[in-house]
Amino acid sequence: MTYPLRAYIEAAMEIARYDKIEDVTFAAEIPKLPGVIAFGKTLAQCERELRSTLEDWILVCLRLGHTLPKLSGINLNQPYNCDLHLPKGPFLSSTVLCERR
Repeated sequence: MTYPLRAYIEAAMEIARYDKIEDVTFAAEIPKLPGVIAFGKTLAQCERELRSTLEDWILVCLRLGHTLPKLSGINLNQPYNCDLHLPKGPFLSSTVLCERR
């Protein structure tokens, strides 16, 4: 079974754009998701940072009730039974458990 959140993240990562910057570092963005950008010393590090930024962006959008863009036919704005746990403190690690209603 593929979970909607995981499928959404993979769909977003598939449309990511990467650029090599003049100072020999890398930048990445997901054009359909405003503000989802990342930087890294290597392409692999940039990709990890982008995935982390994307995950945080999705959780914040869900928490604040923002509408997420539909990607590859995946609509996270549909009603799901979600149990969203957002911890308090400087080191945020989130858990989202969802199932379609």
